[in-house]
Amino acid sequence: MVDTGTPALNRSRETRANTQSGYLMLLIWLVLLGVAIWAGASNIGSDGADWNWTWALVVVSAVAGTIILCGFYLINPNEAAAIQLFGAYKGTDRESGLRWVLPWLSRKKIAVRANNVISDKIKVNDLRGNPIEMAAQVVWRVTDTAQALFDVDDYKEFVMAQMEAAVRSIGSRYPYDDIEHQEITLRGNHDEVGVELRKALIERLSVAGITVDECGLTHLAYAQEIAGAMLRRQQAEAVIAARKKLVEGAVTMVEMALTQLSEKNVVELDDERKAAMVSNLMVVLCGERDTQPVVNAGSLY
Repeated sequence: MVDTGTPALNRSRETRANTQSGYLMLLIWLVLLGVAIWAGASNIGSDGADWNWTWALVVVSAVAGTIILCGFYLINPNEAAAIQLFGAYKGTDRESGLRWVLPWLSRKKIAVRANNVISDKIKVNDLRGNPIEMAAQVVWRVTDTAQALFDVDDYKEFVMAQMEAAVRSIGSRYPYDDIEHQEITLRGNHDEVGVELRKALIERLSVAGITVDECGLTHLAYAQEIAGAMLRRQQAEAVIAARKKLVEGAVTMVEMALTQLSEKNVVELDDERKAAMVSNLMVVLCGERDTQPVVNAGSLY
């Protein structure tokens, strides 16, 4: 293997942040507020050492209360907050409700709920080289907040780009249709194609800490420039397949009729009469128009 000199991606990993319940810190802040108010009220009319002590208590309570007040933040359900210290990742808080962290730690929120995205219609060449149009619907969500925030530039744009790449890959791997039903096709095997598409997307999105819950094709059609020709081809293939099935059934019925006539001694048929009967039966069974019976009162000879 040739070393290209490109450094490998230093992948992040989500860890639990060291944060506190906001309700507990709110109680502590209220206690400090009460202490500051009491010390300020006690300071009125006092002098000397008592005055200095009470004002020091007011200042300390005010500073501590301000620090506590700056550390509150809210996390909604299915939301997380990545905690950073001067750019360094310090963990992720997934507990919903009122939370608290040291005020010099920054918080960057990210939604971890499910997202439903439908891609644009893109033109792809299928396995046989036919241009087709495809679009997919994907349900995805963030599972590793550190990777989603720090390992890719914009994880939502990353999802859209990888969706298009995965759809192109799957579209070129299978033919659009197969009249003989001998191979997996995009039109006839939605479940198998959906499984392959989901597997490809999970592999592509793992670098961003994103998983795919569900996906499938929402649009599948031949490109406009060949849609008419391919429709006529499908119609011709359908007619050929129907004729083939019709002839196979007619041959089976003729063979059964000749066998039963011979076994039950209904009539003795030589080769010429058998040929005539076969011809008449094939015309009746394979013809598209209703047949008119003809009564033969004479002889074939």
